[in-house]
Amino acid sequence: MTLTFTAPPRTDADRLTGLPVAVIGAGPVGLAAAAHLLERGLDVDVYEAGPAAGTSVRAWGHTRLFSPWQYVIDPAAQRLLEATGWEAPRASSLPTGRDLVDTYLAPLAATPQLAPVIQYGTRVAAVSRQGMDRTRSIGRADTPFLLRLNTAHGVTDVTARAVVDTSGTYTSPNSLTAAGLAPAADLGDRVVHALPDVLGADRDRFTGKRVLVVGAGHSAANTLIKLASLAKTAPGTEVLWAVRNAGTARLGVDAADGLAARGQLGSTVHSLVESGQVQQIASYEIDDVRADGDQVTVTGRRAGEPFAVTVDVIVNATGFRPDLDMLREIRLGLDDIVEAPRALAPLIDPNLHSCGSVPPHGVAELVHPEPNFFIAGMKSYGRAPTFLLLTGYEQVRSIAAELAGDHTAARLVELVLPETGVCSTDVGGSSCCTTPSSAESSSTATPSVDVTAPEAASCCSAEPMPTTDSSSCCAS
Repeated sequence: MTLTFTAPPRTDADRLTGLPVAVIGAGPVGLAAAAHLLERGLDVDVYEAGPAAGTSVRAWGHTRLFSPWQYVIDPAAQRLLEATGWEAPRASSLPTGRDLVDTYLAPLAATPQLAPVIQYGTRVAAVSRQGMDRTRSIGRADTPFLLRLNTAHGVTDVTARAVVDTSGTYTSPNSLTAAGLAPAADLGDRVVHALPDVLGADRDRFTGKRVLVVGAGHSAANTLIKLASLAKTAPGTEVLWAVRNAGTARLGVDAADGLAARGQLGSTVHSLVESGQVQQIASYEIDDVRADGDQVTVTGRRAGEPFAVTVDVIVNATGFRPDLDMLREIRLGLDDIVEAPRALAPLIDPNLHSCGSVPPHGVAELVHPEPNFFIAGMKSYGRAPTFLLLTGYEQVRSIAAELAGDHTAARLVELVLPETGVCSTDVGGSSCCTTPSSAESSSTATPSVDVTAPEAASCCSAEPMPTTDSSSCCAS
């Protein structure tokens, strides 16, 4: 028998000295995290998979946010920008996703403080500890993190003292099937991502086609409004809407809302259904989707009875889920159902909470068994569709304070998110509700920044929500 002696890893805390905090994703929350960390005097490196800041936001850039500029700018980020002479846009105006990138995120990423620390075209493939997989415990907290990066020049490994994952969920949509599994066959371009540019770049994809939108949230509503507008000028365009439940509580008629554009959304969509411009297929549980010539046939059960429908194209607006593959060697403490941090999960359960009723939270609710590792932004909410960008800004403010050793400030969370009545969900609902409500905060917390969070790897993590005007419908 051969015995192999494995020496315990070093426990010298100096191994962390001089190492930066790694931020994954250069969307609104990722850049806000970097701004707060730098303001606290901490070194930071930001890794962005896309070619520029806000890549995922730009993917739905044609969509208009229903939150005005006064609610979409992080305070620490604004301080960096104002030092360059930047002037905030008119507070009450509603930006599109493209405006958010061009007017806010791109200038922010170009500030003298952030520009040198952002690496574009750099995808984080895995996160671990240097010389330690998830099974090794001795000295773990004093061992640097190891990030494996995929770049155009190849694969490289870098180290960090802490990691803040703000990579979002935009690139990880939920499945079309009620069971959560992918369709049995590859459907190619017959299925498109949430928030397509129906009236712009993607117009030809939908003109004269029979289109099925799947999902019961604001992204679905946004697309339905635009498809109905297209159908008025494009003969043969037919709009169908599949929802899993009997109703759509998140899109209630005339729901009270501090953001007028969002509050009218439910009324607009229900009017389209009542007028016959949109054919709603309620209580529909999809079992599979298969290619049928140039079309696709969707099979399942409607109110318990077999039901099938054949269409030309499907818009998957069923919400998003976190991609956890790169974190397999990290000790995560995630709720078994929501896939959010265990202390956060009961506060954001979509069966119990709406966007406005999620209580304030910070680093205390975001910790994992892995010391100094945090998931922030939309990804921190796992599969829950109640995320607000304002919440993401408060999360990274709290995390930065914690990493700087200011534990009192890290736990002093006083964000106020009043109930709006719009974001409540039906049990089993699957679409994201990611836009902020009219919020207020004290001087010790992030200023009231209600935002629709961009979804995506860099996205601020929330699903765009439409206004009643189909051409400038709400946004993520």
